[in-house]
Amino acid sequence: MNNKTLSNIFKGDKVIWMVFFFLCMISIVEVYSASSSLTYQGGNYWSPVLKHVGILFVGLFFMVVTLNIQCKYFKIITPFVLFISFFTLIWVLVAGQSTNGAQRWVSFIGIQFQPSEIAKGTMILAVAQILSALQTEHGADKRAIKYILIVCAFIVPLIMLENLSTAMLLCVTILLMMILGRIPLSQVGKLVGVTMLIIVTVLGLIMIIGEDKEKQNPNQQMTEQINGKKDSPSTIAKIFHRADTWKSRIDGFLDDKDITPEQVDLDKDGQKAHANIAIASSNVVGKGPGNSVERDFLSQAFSDFIYAIIIEELGIEGAVFVALLYIILLFRTGKIANQCENNFPALLAMGLALLLVIQALFNMLVAVGLAPVTGQPLPLISKGGTSTIINCVYIGVILSISRSAKKKQISPEKKEQNELIS
Repeated sequence: MNNKTLSNIFKGDKVIWMVFFFLCMISIVEVYSASSSLTYQGGNYWSPVLKHVGILFVGLFFMVVTLNIQCKYFKIITPFVLFISFFTLIWVLVAGQSTNGAQRWVSFIGIQFQPSEIAKGTMILAVAQILSALQTEHGADKRAIKYILIVCAFIVPLIMLENLSTAMLLCVTILLMMILGRIPLSQVGKLVGVTMLIIVTVLGLIMIIGEDKEKQNPNQQMTEQINGKKDSPSTIAKIFHRADTWKSRIDGFLDDKDITPEQVDLDKDGQKAHANIAIASSNVVGKGPGNSVERDFLSQAFSDFIYAIIIEELGIEGAVFVALLYIILLFRTGKIANQCENNFPALLAMGLALLLVIQALFNMLVAVGLAPVTGQPLPLISKGGTSTIINCVYIGVILSISRSAKKKQISPEKKEQNELIS
């Protein structure tokens, strides 16, 4: 394959390509190392990583297809993907397949996918389009926030019912996009105030309705079964049917009582305990790729807690390097956005980069015990299906914008200054 053919495939910003390449390489090595439980269940040592590599290649294919689409065409598909997202989110609530007590998957022509993953990108696309369409010389029109909230009202609550953490991360991303899109700060302040009130109310309902079964004694559980408390849940309980899980995670995070190593219950607190052991046993420099011990004991070591395995095997240096890759992705996308003449591609690129980086940051905080346990994978590193492919599409959109978005005209004097600096 000659250089011209390679350049035709690897179009777009080269730094973004390098970040994507490093993330994929780390992903393959760490998923291979962390999939011992899957290897034991399937009896094939290579099967989990080969499947993961296959998904990465599928993601790469869709990424290359996406980056060859000119960014102006992304506007056209917005109404269609909004309808698809709303329909599939309703579908997953009605007839979704359950994972860890949440209905997150639907199957179409034999292919399983998570509608929430598609809906996240759809919301970023819609918000970018609203903000760009209502820009004025003095910032976004005051009507912009109203239209954004209308779109959010149809999508975000449906995500929240099955995946609260995903909904919250999406809302944070949209809020940051509003600030970048120059929504009046007075409106942003009011929205933040109302949002905090809603969050407090929701958390209050969770703490009231939910029951932390880990804190119940066997007599309480037996009494509830006899009384049929769970047989006829109220309407609110049906809406907050994951309240038990959410409450146990909140209680576990807020319980800062110091306990000795002998008091740790590895059955009840297995994820946090083994993640802490993995990090503590890394001895700063790490044990080396493939030498993790806690991968055999840590649930979801190849997904939600893969960052703990990275620290155990690659040490603090490896952990910092992974975090640095996401920071480079964000700042490089910021540079691409700053070069765009039009608002839509700039806001879309920044929205997708913020979505990926905020999710990565939250996954890392969970792994090191600074945030409650959730089901958020580490983008482009954790083993996944829908999430991996969709994240590749997000990178493809950023690359498309880097190559096809109309650039700002730079004056000859400024261009000469930039050349002298470089």
